[in-house]
Amino acid sequence: MTKGVSSEIVVGLDLGSTKVSAVVGEIDENGITILGAGNVPCRGLKKGVVTNIEWTVRAIREAVDAAQNCAGVEIDTVYAGIAGSHIRTAISHGMCAISGREVTQSDVERVLEGARAIPVDADRMILHVLPREYMVDNQEGIRDPIGMSGVRLQAKVNLVTACTSSVQNVVRSVERCGLDVADVVLEPLASASSVLSEDEREIGVAVIDIGGGTTDILVYEDGGIAHSSVIPVGGNNITTDLAAGLRTPTAEAERLKRNYGCAMGRMVSDDEDVEVPGVGGHAPRHVKRRLLSDIVEPRCEEIFHEVRRRMEESGVIDSVSAGVVLTGGANLMEGMVECAEEVLGMPVRVGFPTGISGLTQLVQGPQYAASVGLLHYAARQLAEADARAEHVQIARTQTQPSPHQLGRGLMGWLRGAF
Repeated sequence: MTKGVSSEIVVGLDLGSTKVSAVVGEIDENGITILGAGNVPCRGLKKGVVTNIEWTVRAIREAVDAAQNCAGVEIDTVYAGIAGSHIRTAISHGMCAISGREVTQSDVERVLEGARAIPVDADRMILHVLPREYMVDNQEGIRDPIGMSGVRLQAKVNLVTACTSSVQNVVRSVERCGLDVADVVLEPLASASSVLSEDEREIGVAVIDIGGGTTDILVYEDGGIAHSSVIPVGGNNITTDLAAGLRTPTAEAERLKRNYGCAMGRMVSDDEDVEVPGVGGHAPRHVKRRLLSDIVEPRCEEIFHEVRRRMEESGVIDSVSAGVVLTGGANLMEGMVECAEEVLGMPVRVGFPTGISGLTQLVQGPQYAASVGLLHYAARQLAEADARAEHVQIARTQTQPSPHQLGRGLMGWLRGAF
């Protein structure tokens, strides 16, 4: 939906294992203005994959209705996020001859198209082609090659692939709500867009998005993505541990986790008591809050130890000079930053959405990093589309002779003919 010619209404739809969030924003020359948001529980996804399409459709419809009622606009198109253990990344290379004396936008598009032309399993599709660096002739480490002189252009990229059926089920769920999908975006990539600074990307930083069903890792180095992986463990596992250990319903375990859970046992006083509801008609009982931490802490340590192992195996842990940024609702629990710092051995902070104005109080929390990041992604896509259109217009203008040039050409022909 467009307002005038200088603004655009966009919607970010975060499909998580525990909730669906829809955030409405207006993009103009001043940035992103938050107009409204909707957030509803969802049981239709597991570890980022749609397992019950009816429940998912219902949650999407409720979240979108709440968002458009809050924003006072009608929503017809969304940018949908996707995550899950089916996500894979691979490094690819592309090469093409530079068409003219200098690199143009069309040359960059051709080299990226060459980089994505690799065999992919029949049940998988390419979501993103993310450039890490360009090379013009023998010069390496180029971030933006447009305008540079040379003969050969090369690109090193990260290819993000996903299970085709998982993407199709997300799109189908959205379309059954009467909405169009502008793009399907990797959620950790979206989260990074809303919580990282340019300096952090340059120095080297890791984004750890702990969702309900999975933990996603995205590592930036020298401004580009150096590593990405998915751990099939998340906040739901902590809730399940509490439900089993305290013998309480899962919904109550989730509430106890959010209100009283702590990822570092030594941060909890020994004299704090918590009331734990019983299950199956049993009366509630009081337990030490330290018992909750004794159950929560091992699972949190397990997640961060696995994060560290994967970064060590990929060889990127020494390049994470700016530390780690945590996103996702699980990081609202007390002690997560301290636990991560102890296990990972580097600075850690919780990432809150930035670069926005308007009703920011609706999306102030690490659990909204992905949905707000989808707005940042949409803004970048719209800006790139405008730049390509302008480039095409300039190219057409340069190739079409002006009336004055036509007149001179005609006079020259007449002189030669007579």
